[in-house]
Amino acid sequence: MGDDEINSSKKCEKNKYNVIIIGGGVAGLAAANHLNNNGMQDFIIIEARKRIGGRIIAIPMKHHRVELGANWIHGVLGNPIYELATANGLVNIINVPKPHKVIAATEDGKQVPFGVLHEIHEAYVCFLRRCEEYFLCQYLPPPDIHSVGEHINLEAAIYLERLPSSEEKKLRRLIFDCLLKRETCISGCNSMDEIDLLELGSYTELQGGNILIPSGYSRILEPLTKNISPDKIMSNHPVSKIIWNTNGNSDDFGDESEDSDQTVIEDISKTSAPDQTGQLNRPSVESEDKPKKRTHLVEVHCDNGESYYANHVICTIPLGVLKDSASTLFEPSLPQYKMESIERLLFSAVDKIYLEYERPFLNPDITEIMLLWDNASSTESMADSWYKKIYSFTKVTETLLLGWVSGKEAEYMETLSMEEVGVTCTKILRKFLNDPFVPEPILCVCTSWKKQPYTRGAYTAIGVGASQSDVESLAQPLFRNVRDKKPVLLFAGEHTHSSFYSTVHGAYLSGQIAARRILTPDIAPENELECPGSADLNAWIQGVQIEG
Repeated sequence: MGDDEINSSKKCEKNKYNVIIIGGGVAGLAAANHLNNNGMQDFIIIEARKRIGGRIIAIPMKHHRVELGANWIHGVLGNPIYELATANGLVNIINVPKPHKVIAATEDGKQVPFGVLHEIHEAYVCFLRRCEEYFLCQYLPPPDIHSVGEHINLEAAIYLERLPSSEEKKLRRLIFDCLLKRETCISGCNSMDEIDLLELGSYTELQGGNILIPSGYSRILEPLTKNISPDKIMSNHPVSKIIWNTNGNSDDFGDESEDSDQTVIEDISKTSAPDQTGQLNRPSVESEDKPKKRTHLVEVHCDNGESYYANHVICTIPLGVLKDSASTLFEPSLPQYKMESIERLLFSAVDKIYLEYERPFLNPDITEIMLLWDNASSTESMADSWYKKIYSFTKVTETLLLGWVSGKEAEYMETLSMEEVGVTCTKILRKFLNDPFVPEPILCVCTSWKKQPYTRGAYTAIGVGASQSDVESLAQPLFRNVRDKKPVLLFAGEHTHSSFYSTVHGAYLSGQIAARRILTPDIAPENELECPGSADLNAWIQGVQIEG
């Protein structure tokens, strides 16, 4: 054995673990905690960024600390993130929501009567709930209606037909349009015309509303990391290759198992085939061509030249990155059904715009300004119209406003300087508030989730033609061969939870599920039924019936 092989062998033993978790976001941290809490500490987290947390991050502004990623805990009942926050004193069990006064204004600075705004909001919520019913009730929509946007626009048109005045119709139509823009930021898409109508109800909404952590959402990372030793987190290690079958070339792999819902890659180089005499051909023990048996099943190579080895890998790489690099990241390639699901699901840009001021300038009672833009002309360039996708500015504090923008317009905004965005937002506020003295912000901070190389978007949505089964396909673990009791390659992240995709609690639960699968005993304990004596048999049967 040469020096290079000896050094390689030593490096392999040094960097060998039972489990490698790729990604230090919530899914990866949840998996690590579950392994740790169950006595399995032979794992490592490999994170591409110089920090952990994934799409949870806060940064300081001049007078505020702002959350660039996850903002709310979505729901209370059955939400592990809410339970974690409560257990660590991050939220008050008794949540008293602050009064929320919304005003809506048109481009000429006129404020819409609250009664009109309330009327259209109620109608919109009703239309949206009807869209969700298609998934729950399994009935068919009207012909040629395939998306949520198409369905809501149809209902809105029917709703507005009853109004005699064209001005009344136009104003209410602008409110519907504003609410649809808001929905693109909630769903994570460019237009609600992209969201599959039959699948909208596949997302399960937990009861309890949206909860803010007063000290900031990123505080949830503290309880998630406090029990993980720092030496188990390898940050600044972008992964370049995941070799999840180390026993042969990709040409040696068979098809998926037909008698299982688990994807199995069979190494047929190990199987025995009869020769012409009927005798089984077995590899010769003395054969020099016989590959050396490895003690690991998966290899993970990083951009910095480091390599790590494991029996199992939990891959929590975001869907946006998988869309960009799945075809070259995995060796052998992922099964075709996974690649097709990655292609069908949406992972668009959703960005925040924070505007910080030296002094308050809005009425203290107002908490949100809805922007009722006239419909952009089809001939307008993106440079002249991107900001019309901003549907509102919400007051975070008296001196901090938050705006949202999604889709292609968000991608365009990511190409601009924050100073340019701040100037544009000032013009918008002066226009809609009809106040030329609205001050310029002392600081503007914008997110750029689409441009971020280790995210490439915001969160998962089910586009037209995709379905909940695509999310389930992404979650499906991969087995090296039919004899393996446990998978070698598992997947986690919000994009793998079929009911809670797009949420932090979905990511958290998916990480736990993957870790639990690895911890499952190789041999399940047999269920033994104690058989009583024949004299007591009748009493025993009666007892079972009573207990049942």
